[in-house]
Amino acid sequence: MNKLVVLFLLAGLLASCEFDSYQTVTYSVNEPVFISGEEFRNSVNVTSDARELKEYGKMCFYEGYLYLSEPGKGIHIINNENPSNPKIVGYIELMGNQDLAIRNGFLYADALIDLVWFDISNPSNPTLKGRVKNIFSRALPFIENEYGYDNELCSAGLKKGKIVIGWELKTKSYEVRSNGEDMAFDTSPAYSHSNSNGLTGSMSRFSLYENYLYAVIENQMSIINLSNEVPKKATEDIYIGSDVETIFSYQDKMFMGTPSGLIIYSVEDPLRPTYCSQIWHVYGCDPVVVENDLAYVTVHSGNFCGQNSNELLIIDVSDVYSPRQIVSYNMVNPKGLGIDNEMLFLCDDGLKIFKLTEPQTLFSNQLVHYKGMDGYDVIPYNNTLMMIADKGLYQYDYSDVNNIKELSFIPVNK
Repeated sequence: MNKLVVLFLLAGLLASCEFDSYQTVTYSVNEPVFISGEEFRNSVNVTSDARELKEYGKMCFYEGYLYLSEPGKGIHIINNENPSNPKIVGYIELMGNQDLAIRNGFLYADALIDLVWFDISNPSNPTLKGRVKNIFSRALPFIENEYGYDNELCSAGLKKGKIVIGWELKTKSYEVRSNGEDMAFDTSPAYSHSNSNGLTGSMSRFSLYENYLYAVIENQMSIINLSNEVPKKATEDIYIGSDVETIFSYQDKMFMGTPSGLIIYSVEDPLRPTYCSQIWHVYGCDPVVVENDLAYVTVHSGNFCGQNSNELLIIDVSDVYSPRQIVSYNMVNPKGLGIDNEMLFLCDDGLKIFKLTEPQTLFSNQLVHYKGMDGYDVIPYNNTLMMIADKGLYQYDYSDVNNIKELSFIPVNK
């Protein structure tokens, strides 16, 4: 190649570098808010203060007491022995809490990546018994917007033993050449002392079977052995394959709600859950309950769950390896649901109660519709319905299906 050609090539390359066009890309991302592991783990406090409900979350009922999570902060203790006159009698400060379950007089609760447990022999004054660190390694605080989080910052902080306790939404910019590649970052949303279990609502990510606690975080299932004095992870986490939002135990099966469908696992061997099947539905959030081989699934829009579909699905799960959708009903914005005494209790446009009949005739057997609140979840038990909603805790007497009446109300004062 002669020198003149080389000079022309070099000139072309220099001109290309000098006149490359750039584009400014602006994006929003959640940056983690950290505290030290020591501060996080030393923040547990049990008090008899009757604190007002500020936020509503997951519920668990056990031997006359209702334990109500205030997301990320702690657990309210409500004496509900008289549902007509419930009383807030205590509070557990528990940073990072979302879910809870009760077995044989012990309350088990998540604190982000840890599992903490309490002796509730004295239900209004639980005793902290211990903490298993890093048992939910993938847990992060819930993100209340549609943006992703800065995975690089999270990983760097976690490696130093710090704990993510919240998020700050930031707007950032970077430049790329017109033919350059966009930067990538993680956009995942964070989110009697006999042999007896507490009752949880349909929004729970905790479920009990035999001596084991099954917990679902993102796309992983953790199995924790509760048979000894100290809870212990029984096996390696199990990859489910889809982000799981809710889990419901029925017989020896686990029914898991995901944004894209219902997944069924068998726990006939409790330490070796096996996949049975999945039934798909439109994208959306979906708690599930099961009774008499029928699964009732609500799919709701909003809250970053997906599309604008709002439905109640009824699915025949008599053959868990081949579930079959029977019918779907259009709804307003359904969320939690529960079944008792041949009645379906459904949070939708308030509270709807149906007499359970043939699936195709369910809507013609609506017993009552209470409006004026945005119901979140329910626990029906012994003719009393406990419902947590945006405005507070409502309770109803359903002993007479022809005269279902409100018993009490504790407000949420945001």
